[in-house]
Amino acid sequence: METTLMNSQPIPSILVVDDTPANLLLLTGMLKGLGYKVRSVSDGEFAIQTARHDLPDLILLDVMMPGMNGYEVCKRLKMDDELSEIPVIFLSALNETADKVKAFEAGGVDYVTKPFQLREVQARVAAHLELHRQKKVIQESYDQLHQLEELRDNLVHMVVHDMRTPLTSMKGFLQLLDMVEGETMSKDGKEYINILTDATESLIELASSLLDVSKMEAGEMTLDLGECNMIEIIREVMGKVESLRGDRQFIFEEPKDPIFIQGDAKLLARVIQNLMGNALKFTPDDGSISIGIEAGETCVRVYVQDNGPGIPQESLGRIFEKFGQVKSQQNQRQYSTGLGLTFCKLAVETHGGTIGVDSEVGKGSSFWFSIPVNGPAEALPVDSSTANVCAVKS
Repeated sequence: METTLMNSQPIPSILVVDDTPANLLLLTGMLKGLGYKVRSVSDGEFAIQTARHDLPDLILLDVMMPGMNGYEVCKRLKMDDELSEIPVIFLSALNETADKVKAFEAGGVDYVTKPFQLREVQARVAAHLELHRQKKVIQESYDQLHQLEELRDNLVHMVVHDMRTPLTSMKGFLQLLDMVEGETMSKDGKEYINILTDATESLIELASSLLDVSKMEAGEMTLDLGECNMIEIIREVMGKVESLRGDRQFIFEEPKDPIFIQGDAKLLARVIQNLMGNALKFTPDDGSISIGIEAGETCVRVYVQDNGPGIPQESLGRIFEKFGQVKSQQNQRQYSTGLGLTFCKLAVETHGGTIGVDSEVGKGSSFWFSIPVNGPAEALPVDSSTANVCAVKS
């Protein structure tokens, strides 16, 4: 059973390294008198071996020693992953600023000049031991939190994965019910079926997005690359969200020539659908949503623009965060962006592209993404601006 101090914390272990026997005797006696576990060695190589054998919580290290000096010992310690976190306090008769700077550059946390005052050494030792203890506590807490996050993510992943199958069945049976019984249903009954179908489809999309976001964050998403007709993809998406349009107006100025890229058609369609769904959520009933596409020499730029309330400048940096919250200045309501925009960001970046938003409060928002024409191999700079993302053909 490990011996502990009166406060039930493990007794700190200190390694003292000095080639002068009198200094070793003085420091060892003083530190043991304070209740610390102390080991003492007289040369640098043996100090490293001793530290590896039983990790100390702190090292008091003399600078001027035969063979390997204190600077070299400290550098060796910091190059070893197992030893690098041990704080090192230098003890030296050298008191020039250059000597102290050299000690800190080697990785030391403090520097005490000889002849040293015992009370000063005691205070510095106690301070750095406490800092080291707190650092270990923080690291242990971080590790535990990371393990809990992994456990949570695995549980959520399992639940969502198992949930998607019955949701797909529900959607299929609702569609079948509409086909078989649709003609005999009342107008209200048919509307209820459509609402249930749309809601089920939204849940399936949410489940798929959550699973895909996890894959992309882990770098496990494999793209099904092929030739994509981007205009056709936009048309298909507009058809899918038509039932959600209401009295809003869709504006799509379709280019005369087809625009093809190398990409994952299903993934890109979901990106555009998410951006349009986001625009529908924030566009007033009598508003309009514009969809545009611009072909450049090396990339293609797609945008979805609405005339909703707009996004405050201070919120733009959080708009693509997972489950981010954005506050409207007009009605002071908090809007959750959920997973949709996070999915869009990761999907676009997986294609080697960039995504962004331009917005002004009271005038609406324009979400855009640019992806390379020839696929992810021609990745775009992450911080490209809307002005230089594409060299758009005139």
